[in-house]
Amino acid sequence: MTSNQPAEYVQIENGVLRITISTPAKGNSLDFGGVNEGTAALRALDAHVGAVLLVGSGKNFCAGGDVRAFASAPSRGEFLTDLATQLHDFIRALDTAAAPVVVGVQGWAAGAGMSLVCGADIAIGGPATKLRPAYPGIGFTPDGGMSWNLPRIVGAARAKEIILTDAVIDSEDAVRLGILSRVVADDDVAAEALRVAESIAAGPRSAHAGIKALLALSATSSLSDQLDRETAAIAASAESPTGREGVDAFVEKRKPDFSTQ
Repeated sequence: MTSNQPAEYVQIENGVLRITISTPAKGNSLDFGGVNEGTAALRALDAHVGAVLLVGSGKNFCAGGDVRAFASAPSRGEFLTDLATQLHDFIRALDTAAAPVVVGVQGWAAGAGMSLVCGADIAIGGPATKLRPAYPGIGFTPDGGMSWNLPRIVGAARAKEIILTDAVIDSEDAVRLGILSRVVADDDVAAEALRVAESIAAGPRSAHAGIKALLALSATSSLSDQLDRETAAIAASAESPTGREGVDAFVEKRKPDFSTQ
């Protein structure tokens, strides 16, 4: 994989695949140029990428779909089918990526923007960050995996309340509910999200992939089955170059070098 995609949508630097999913051009609504180029980049992930970072380039992370485009479509159902299919290809590629997904959530994350936040591994926001389902406000049902991810984060009853009442969730409540990982100063959201992504990318990538795989299976696994998976995974880790380097560095009282693993 190379970093020759348009800089405004996809960049790879310091082991981080950065995908811009909204731009100010249409009020930070979801930009399908970024979505589709992001999908292609995720499908082509290789060992040079240790983390994925989703960002919006304007004052808001993502305000959801372009409602004016919905209104002007000759067939709204066909138009939304196409958009949802493209978005869901992106969501699937994020979900199956071995590299952890970090989101920097400045300002609003509404509709599909909130769905993307809910699907991230780590979400960094600021005091001004606000989340809103937004679908009921235009008479729509959710997409982007919100109906799957949100109940697993906040519980089924709370997810029903949030979506059905089209609740606005501030940053403090978002952290309490587990939607945001933590909050930093508004001006620091982008830099902190990048720092976290670069820190993850510099770490033990095969271990991170194994952690993601275990966590993905845990919700539908029995404890006994999950223990068996953990046994197999930690044994494989111990035999891997990454695991060998980590253990050897600990014994030798030095910092592990995972850059070549």
